Amino acid sequence: MSETTYDIFVIGGGINGCGIARDAAGRGFSVFLAEMDDLASGTSSRATKLIHGGLRYLEHYEFRLVREALKEREILWAAAPHIIWPLRFVLPHHKGLRPSWLLRLGLFLYDNIGGRKLLPPTKDLDLAIDPIGRALKPGYGKAFEYSDCWVDDSRFVALNARDAADRGAQIRTRTKVVSARRASGHWEIETRNTRTGKTETIAAKMLVNAAGPWVDTVLDQSVHAHEKHAVRLVKGSHIVVPKLYDDPRCFFFQNSDGRIFFAIPYEDDFTLIGTTDEDYSGDPSDVAISDAEIDYLCAAASEYFAQPVTREAIVWTYSGVRPLYDDGASKAQEATRDYVLKRSGGDGEPALLNVIGGKLTTYRRLAESALEHIEAVLGKRGGKWTAGAHLPGGDFPIDGFAREVGKLGADYPFLSKAEARRLVRRYGTRASAILGEAKAVEDLGQHFGAGLYAAEVRYLMEIEWAQTAEDVLWRRTKRGLAGTEIDVDALERFMAAQTQEGAERERA
Repeated sequence: MSETTYDIFVIGGGINGCGIARDAAGRGFSVFLAEMDDLASGTSSRATKLIHGGLRYLEHYEFRLVREALKEREILWAAAPHIIWPLRFVLPHHKGLRPSWLLRLGLFLYDNIGGRKLLPPTKDLDLAIDPIGRALKPGYGKAFEYSDCWVDDSRFVALNARDAADRGAQIRTRTKVVSARRASGHWEIETRNTRTGKTETIAAKMLVNAAGPWVDTVLDQSVHAHEKHAVRLVKGSHIVVPKLYDDPRCFFFQNSDGRIFFAIPYEDDFTLIGTTDEDYSGDPSDVAISDAEIDYLCAAASEYFAQPVTREAIVWTYSGVRPLYDDGASKAQEATRDYVLKRSGGDGEPALLNVIGGKLTTYRRLAESALEHIEAVLGKRGGKWTAGAHLPGGDFPIDGFAREVGKLGADYPFLSKAEARRLVRRYGTRASAILGEAKAVEDLGQHFGAGLYAAEVRYLMEIEWAQTAEDVLWRRTKRGLAGTEIDVDALERFMAAQTQEGAERERA
């Protein structure tokens, strides 16, 4: 067993687990976090990638959730202006679906119940005049344009983990919790590294189960607790196609079945379309888009766009399983997106906190709520602090992105403007930590294609826990969308050599 007894052991390296670890570490708690795969390898990297209030949740009277989420938008934007930025959404009125007065009323509430200060308000559009209307089939006239924000979701998780580690937390990826048992007033948690097979037993005063869709699996197979929670697994899938229109704005579309979906400019050259909502059973690790979902999204998008969306155009798909609190809703899309925290233990037993539900936008508030439970058990340490704190690389004003790009380009004149922009968008003020003393592109080391060099890969391995090519290409950089431009084999060989060198240094 480890000599240290940690205050908190967190299971799960998604946005909720990393957010709780960050908040707790920042208050002075000792924290150990274990993720069985890569950071954000589950639900947290498979969302629609929005920081939003959830306009459609107003229909289900989720006013508290919407208000909380709307208040978070500008807080999170200020904390991470490199990976979060404002977007305008165009909501066309579709005859025969929700009436325009209802849409306008919903948007009036959306503008005014969440303390919006910087994001611009809703306005009316005439799609016959506005240039974005050319992307749609003829016949769409009236529309509304409103504000929300976009986030690079997997980087959002990685930066929360990095900040937690910078504040003292131990972050272990590819570390599966084999068992957790109560013993002599603390938890004994046995872990196994899924790559090396190495086992380790960690002692902790409190256990936080933030395993997302695996929350009940952890209870059954690791904790062996005789408790079950009302978790409803809901599958959401997305497709990515070549860019359908030249406009920075997004579309919010209604479908004839009452659902909604988005079409969002994505990674400069693509359009992201989603999501679906359907109940899911089975192992969340095996989730994948179905033929029916592909047909559904293609048909829904083709109902609106002048250019039909076909299967053949799809360059990437992804699916995730949302662990929602089961509130008894008859349809998956109506199930609450609110979070629920359940604490057990007491009378000398070490406590267990289970985290159910939540969304990217409210993760910080969820973490604060989790800390209320933690402090009720372990005692108060520090006050709330995350509302005014930057995430790593985000320490510049929300209107300062262009200045940061210009500054990086001036410091490293061999970078193209597009490459400087990409690096600032991913790493913010920490982009210079990747480039170091480089005077020419050759100083960045081996090139794997699409602007991905050894210097960036090495940084991601040393600072952001990347261990495989998939970690780098899909969860840290999205360079995987470059397809055959990337030499994946060369990248895997390089990373394997780096890992081997690191292991040899540890043994020396």
